[in-house]
Amino acid sequence: MTHHVILGAGPAGVIAAETLRKHAPADTITLVGDEPDAPYSRMAIPYLLIGNIEEQGTYLRKSATHFDDLRITQVKAKVTRVDAAGKTVHLDNGQSMAFDKLLIATGSQPVRPPIAGMDLPGVHPCWTLEDARAIQALAKPGARVLQMGAGFIGCIIMEALAARGVKLSVVEMGDRMVPRMMGPVAGGMIRDWCEAKGVQVFTGTKVEAISQGAGSEKGLLGKLASAVGLGSDEAGGPLQVRLSNGQTVEADLVISATGVRPAIGFLKDSGITCLQGVLTDQHLQTNVPGIYAAGDCAEAFDMVSGKTIVSAIQPNAAEQARVAALNMLGQKTELKGVTQINVLDTLGLISTSFGNWEGVADGQSAVLTDKAAGRHLSLQFKDDVMIGCNSVGWTEHVGVMRGLVEGQVRLGDWKDRLMHDPTKLVDAYLDCAQGQGRWSGAQDARRR
Repeated sequence: MTHHVILGAGPAGVIAAETLRKHAPADTITLVGDEPDAPYSRMAIPYLLIGNIEEQGTYLRKSATHFDDLRITQVKAKVTRVDAAGKTVHLDNGQSMAFDKLLIATGSQPVRPPIAGMDLPGVHPCWTLEDARAIQALAKPGARVLQMGAGFIGCIIMEALAARGVKLSVVEMGDRMVPRMMGPVAGGMIRDWCEAKGVQVFTGTKVEAISQGAGSEKGLLGKLASAVGLGSDEAGGPLQVRLSNGQTVEADLVISATGVRPAIGFLKDSGITCLQGVLTDQHLQTNVPGIYAAGDCAEAFDMVSGKTIVSAIQPNAAEQARVAALNMLGQKTELKGVTQINVLDTLGLISTSFGNWEGVADGQSAVLTDKAAGRHLSLQFKDDVMIGCNSVGWTEHVGVMRGLVEGQVRLGDWKDRLMHDPTKLVDAYLDCAQGQGRWSGAQDARRR
């Protein structure tokens, strides 16, 4: 029997464990997670904050005995070190665990900005169920909330906070909202939309310091502290958030959403190659035979950009987990590649970004903007292939845009027609993608 150890109990870890069990009923499987709660999806936390689901609704599997029924052993501990040569992992509970095959699926962790006051009560990331509980206690209707960061994750959190009826301010150090997903025009349109919805937005601005106010008027945090018996000294006043534009904003709650990075610090000196994430080949194997990586901590090949990337989205994590698990069992399976895929709902405004949305130096682009209608469409081409695109307020072509970018569909004459009229995406897809599919099918039939 083979002992498979999986580090990380998020979606990638869970799917990998289930795939292993399906194909290897006699093998030993250990799932290591560093949180006390049942395995859950971080992407469900905004829905928890909105009130659409209870905590159990975030759980990846609803049955309390799911993992026991599959004979998957769960260990609640944090990995501190991997001894690749000795095939051993070391945990913070003092336990050491030998493995035959190892999957690193530890996901991401929030970036903690080096700002004075980040340890104050009322300052929280929004990443774990524990964070969500703290935010729920403070983000009451009318509470003053300041959020640091207006990237993809930040906008999802912002949506949940707005639904709770708070008075919301957002500070983004980039010159626009979602700067890693949108260009200046699109990012500016999202900002205008948010401000029209009552959100105060500061772009090109940094939080310089956070302090505890000592004024006579207590913030919500102070009132809650007083209610549970803390004195005025312990309760304090509202948080004072000093911005780089010279303003100071009072807040009852500060949320840090300034980005995430792969949680791979424990791999230092392990001999496992890491760049931005854990570097993997087309089988999700690392440079060390028998050790694999999947999910938000893995760096895999992006067929559109032609380089390795960390693609921290759940659909990619799920597919990487499946492919890694099959290869751990000796079933040679290749990952077809990963692509940057982002679809975002910001207070009701849908925006998308696929592939190399910024374009390439020797490429071409087609842009259509109607600010009055709140619609923007940008297509990026390399020769006759659409290598990336993004949109704002343009929902009817989302599936087609993804299909053209991921499928690397050769557009032929349709490239010039899209340059003239980018709205003809559906016609281009139906003509080119289906045609190529028939050609590919005929080629396969001839080979057989």
